[in-house]
Amino acid sequence: MAQQATSRPVRTARLGRVVGTRPSTVSAVALLLPGGHETSARKPSPFATAAIRSLGRHLARAGQADGLAAHVVHYRVGGWNGAEAQLARDAEWAADEVVRRYGDVPVCLVGVDMGGRAALRAAAHTAVNSVLALAPWLPEDDVAAPPEPVKQLVGRQVMIVHGTNDERTDPELSFRLAERAKKANRDVCRFEVHSDGHRLSQHHAEVRALAANFVRGVLFGERFARPVEDALAAPPPLGLRMPLASGFGKTLR
Repeated sequence: MAQQATSRPVRTARLGRVVGTRPSTVSAVALLLPGGHETSARKPSPFATAAIRSLGRHLARAGQADGLAAHVVHYRVGGWNGAEAQLARDAEWAADEVVRRYGDVPVCLVGVDMGGRAALRAAAHTAVNSVLALAPWLPEDDVAAPPEPVKQLVGRQVMIVHGTNDERTDPELSFRLAERAKKANRDVCRFEVHSDGHRLSQHHAEVRALAANFVRGVLFGERFARPVEDALAAPPPLGLRMPLASGFGKTLR
């Protein structure tokens, strides 16, 4: 007797529980987009999810009094997968889900590694007002393929943060994308974390302080720290190669 073929259930994207303590009234949302792979049909890595959840806890504490809810986006699969751009599509779905749950609240897409690419690509969603991309994975320049789009970033406030010694994702590629984006949208800045690698672990505290300052500024109108103001106002390449100073954040307390 032949065995019946069993089909695997189709995985769906989902929004994780609120990171940290849920505010009594949600007035803005940070969607946390973990890293991934260029090509993969496997489940997303739990390690990537755990890494960005840690950042989410920091952001949630910084914005809790203002009503910030942070959610990790759980992708269907762990790969971008070419033209399917599955991680970006899952980010767009998550923004739809935010609108369904919370109504008309501003959303900041916060992505790391391949999640940074997803955050930049999904910025066209009407609920999204800002993007924070940390060490984003971006494709190599290819004359046979169209460049990574930037038109979707118009009208959004955008910050890219990249370590100069990143051996996994090329910081020069994020500079080139920021340079193109700046031509279409003045509200783009990019910080370089000198001597740091892909995990940005050497300047962990400074990167988190920078992320929290940007997120509170774009979602709640808090004043940006002076280096962020300068980076947004400076013409290329200065505002796109802004060094992240050692000790950033200590003077903001």
